[in-house]
Parts: sequence; C-alpha cells; structure tokens
Amino acid sequence: MPTLQSHDHKGSDEDEQFYGKEIQEVRSELAGLRSEIRRFIEHASRQNVDAALSGLRREYADLFIGQNLSDAGQRLQERMIRDCPMRERCYAVFYEFLKASAEHIRDGEVSEEVVRSYRDRLATMRKAGKLESCATCFAETNRLFEKQLDLMRTLGVYRENKETSSSIADLPGEVLVREILEPLANRHRFRIVQALAAESQTFSSLSNLTDLRGGNLLFHLKKLQDAGLILQRHERGDYIITDKGYKALTGIGTLYAALGP
Repeated sequence: MPTLQSHDHKGSDEDEQFYGKEIQEVRSELAGLRSEIRRFIEHASRQNVDAALSGLRREYADLFIGQNLSDAGQRLQERMIRDCPMRERCYAVFYEFLKASAEHIRDGEVSEEVVRSYRDRLATMRKAGKLESCATCFAETNRLFEKQLDLMRTLGVYRENKETSSSIADLPGEVLVREILEPLANRHRFRIVQALAAESQTFSSLSNLTDLRGGNLLFHLKKLQDAGLILQRHERGDYIITDKGYKALTGIGTLYAALGP
C-alpha cells in the first residue's frame, strides 16, 4: 500500500511538470501572438495614416499651396526693406522661388537632394545680393521656405533622414517640450491622438470620446494642431493624425514597452 501511495505521488508530480510545461508553451505562443497582432495593428495604422495623408494631399493640394503662397506673399510685402530700389525685382524672384518649392506639396515624397538643391539655390541668390539690407529679405525668404518644409513634414511629403543623437545633452529640450511632451501630457489630448492613429474622427465623435464639449474640445484640438500632431481635412472636416503625430505616439509606445508597466 505505501508503494502505491508513493507511485501516485510520483505520478502527480510528473503530471504537474507536464502540464506546467504545456502551460508555459501556451503562454509563450500567446505572447508571440500578441506581438504579431501588435505589429499588424501598427502596420495597419501606418498604412491608414499614409493613405489619409495621401488623400489629403491629392484633394486639397491646391488649397494648401494657395494658402501657403498667400501667406508668403503677404509676409514678404510686410517685411522686405521698403525703401530698397531692388524691392520689386527681388520680391518677384523670392515669390517665384517659394512658388516653385510649394508645388512639391503635390508630390508623394520630397527627397533630401531636392531640399538641398533649393537651399543651394537660395545660398547662390544670397551671394548675388550686394547690399547690406539684403540680409533682411533673404532671412525672411529662408524663414518662409522652412515654414513650407514644416508643412511638408506634417503632410508626410518630406521625411528627413536624421541620425539619432548619441548624447542626451544634444536633445533640443525646449522644442521637445513645446512640440511633443507638453501637447501629449494631457489625458484628453493623448486619447485624441490614440483614437486618430486608428482612423479619422469627426468633432462629434471626439467629443463623445473625451466628454469635452465646444470650446473645451477646441482648445485641446488646437494644441495638437499647433504642434503638428493632427490635422483637420478642411474647415468642419474630419481630424486625422499626422506623420509626426503617429511617430510620436509609436515612440511613446516603444518607451513604455522598454520601461515596463
């Protein structure tokens, strides 16, 4: 009888080891499956963002370009040296330069080489300017060109090949706080960006999602828009996440996974 009890006890231990191993294998498979599902969702979201931005560019390219050039023309008129004898001629040259670069908003992708060619062109023009006052007008033209590049980045047209900084000290703290950390350091705004990463949303749907109404919701949406994290298709249209917004969100997800819950 004692032998039988010993045998039963031994069999129980073997069963526990067997099922324990099976459970561990199932857990490993589930973990792998979760990772695959996560990657699929992120890939699908990335495709949704690219498709939305591509459609936005096609549908509203003329509007984006028109608004950009209207603003550029007004800024040049206001800030170029007024009593310069070359003012009208230089205005035409600067405006044509900005008009040519703005047309790239229609493109699916603008390379570093294309952007560099415009920078080189502007530098060559600057060397030709002999007057001391030329610096003011060229500085304004360069600022307006950089503003165009910001719009292209937001629309996913221009994606720079930036190397990761090797030093924490090199991180632009003020810019990071203003354009990423502060806009997303609010549960309502973070939830909005999360929702837009999956699909576009109307003002009404975002209101239901956040329980914010009217001006309160508009305040948070403007914060995200000013930071370049989201866009509105057109006045009163749906909201979508930008390329910058999607990268910021996935970066936060990577950081969270690395730090652990």
